[in-house]
Amino acid sequence: MTEAANNGTALITGATAGLGAEFTQQLAAKRHNLVLVARDTARLEAKAVRLRQDFAVDVEVISADLQTASGVAAVAARLAQQENPVTVLVNNAGYGLANPFEQNTMQQEVDQLSILVSTPMQLMHAAVEPMLMRGQGMIINVASLAGFIPRGTYGASKAWLISFSKWANVTYAPRGVHVTAVCPGFVHTEFHQRMGASTARIPGWMWLNADRVVREGLAAAWAGKSVCVPSRRYAALASLSKFLPVRLGAAAGKRGR
Repeated sequence: MTEAANNGTALITGATAGLGAEFTQQLAAKRHNLVLVARDTARLEAKAVRLRQDFAVDVEVISADLQTASGVAAVAARLAQQENPVTVLVNNAGYGLANPFEQNTMQQEVDQLSILVSTPMQLMHAAVEPMLMRGQGMIINVASLAGFIPRGTYGASKAWLISFSKWANVTYAPRGVHVTAVCPGFVHTEFHQRMGASTARIPGWMWLNADRVVREGLAAAWAGKSVCVPSRRYAALASLSKFLPVRLGAAAGKRGR
């Protein structure tokens, strides 16, 4: 699957900050038109203006809360659209909860499960059939290194996304649609700040920049890989996690993304 073959329209959720914003930059630089999805209309419009100016690409915006049925339906409708079809879907929207499972309300846990599992599942379902009909498409699911270790409901949700991406890539790649789970560790974004989690005890060597994560993620997706763990250090940790006792894995997960 070549990079040139994928130029078309990319839809990115959570597009105004963090890895989502970086995906918009790098995809625009590679001559993809864009559909930006986020809740904040003002930030969406401002981002769209900058991308049009900097890269001379077409940019649509969809202001949608992906934890609501109406928000998901609006994005799913765009993914199903035959005119100017979406050729790349980036499921990036999401967040974590700072408190342990027993201290969260059930509604907080249900909302997190919705944005991390239900929403990307529904958007993939909307996207994959039109892509298969065209015989071409790419789906990138932003997962996490936490999906390889025991880490509460966040890690369990990301493990679902990794497992599904593996199955979907094997199943749909012969028909031209590739699905890749990108699994970063600690990344310099707003992620931890938004969830109210301290990063003071995380050593400097464990941090990656967003541009590297997205660059390696896109390269893996264009190469047709099911899973990408950006950087050799994190790829080694992901491989090591298979052999860790559950207790040690859970202890490591207390510090993870």
